[in-house]
Amino acid sequence: MGIRECALRSQAFLRLKEVYDNREAEALKWKAAGKKVIGEMGCDVPDELLIAAGMLPVRVYASPEKKLVETDKYLEYAFDPVVRSQFEKIVDGTYGRLFDHLAISNSTDVVIRIFLYLREIHRVEPDKNVPPVEFIDWLFTRNRLHQVRNEHTIQIFKEAVESWRGKPLTDEEIAEAMKICNDDRAALREMEKLRSGEEIRISGCEALVIIGSAFFMDRKEHADLVKKVTEDAASWDVLTGPRLFVTGSDQEDLSVYEKIEDTGAVIVGEDHNWGDRFFERDCNISYSPIRAVVDCYMLREFSSKKAFVSQRVEALNRWVHRTNAEAVVFYTNIYEEAASWDYLSQKKSLEEQGIQTVNFAKMAYPVDKNETFDETIQAFVEKINSKEEVQA
Repeated sequence: MGIRECALRSQAFLRLKEVYDNREAEALKWKAAGKKVIGEMGCDVPDELLIAAGMLPVRVYASPEKKLVETDKYLEYAFDPVVRSQFEKIVDGTYGRLFDHLAISNSTDVVIRIFLYLREIHRVEPDKNVPPVEFIDWLFTRNRLHQVRNEHTIQIFKEAVESWRGKPLTDEEIAEAMKICNDDRAALREMEKLRSGEEIRISGCEALVIIGSAFFMDRKEHADLVKKVTEDAASWDVLTGPRLFVTGSDQEDLSVYEKIEDTGAVIVGEDHNWGDRFFERDCNISYSPIRAVVDCYMLREFSSKKAFVSQRVEALNRWVHRTNAEAVVFYTNIYEEAASWDYLSQKKSLEEQGIQTVNFAKMAYPVDKNETFDETIQAFVEKINSKEEVQA
């Protein structure tokens, strides 16, 4: 299926796709205008503070075609292959030329290790073109003590942003940035209704473009474009086929989704950080700025990397029922083990509710290296179709 012709006829969608396909372009424009670009590694860096400071937050992403010449000097082969590819761009000068600073949140254990490696590189190789790093040490357990600690942590990050900017951030500036981000998230939630509602008019691939382009462009422009795309998509062709939900590894590009949707199925949602989880919760502007930021990021739906198994079971059940998914695809890259800890309990819970599952574990990266994936996912979708025919 991929990206359909009806989507490509939308000028707003084409603009988002241009940004999604050319991920450094907007950042280079910001640099040329004398503005700061801040890289983000980990999914819990608060965009609101960077936007309030007039900076462009840009998500670090992997480039599977790059040879890992520098990475092989520093990282063990047991690192997640996506993170190894991301690391290459940090240490080979790609991001050193693009980013003024790199903000890393402890969203996963492997990202924490990346921070420690980069800190050591800065210490022993100070001339290497690696962006200066700021670490955000969140606590993810939901209790009052951890909330207070997180407010202290985000205050420290705010002070770092102020030092990069050269002057303090005002509460008004942060409130305005929160409104911009909330508006963008609200626009994406409206878009989601056309993806997971009774009539599906936006495919999983198209949704990934619409959502993921936010990570590389001005957030206000993104919100305006998403609203226009949603208007356009109301007249796009209705999609039929089994409704699938995807969980597991982050999907930074369309390759896995294209293979799944080429079977005739439709991906109606996901809980990874390059999809629906990004716009799940707003900042409460009635709170003080620091508390509002902490509330937004700390209380989002649980990530597989920072949650108990029981929490992940409940979270996946909520996502699946919200999107009316018929089946769940578990897709996890090799050496990315956190999601696999949840799998057996999630599978049991889903199948008790009559929701079919398929598990792709220890997958090579990129997906084309997995010789049997195409046939296996095709067979799974055919199994869902045959069940529907029997019931009919």
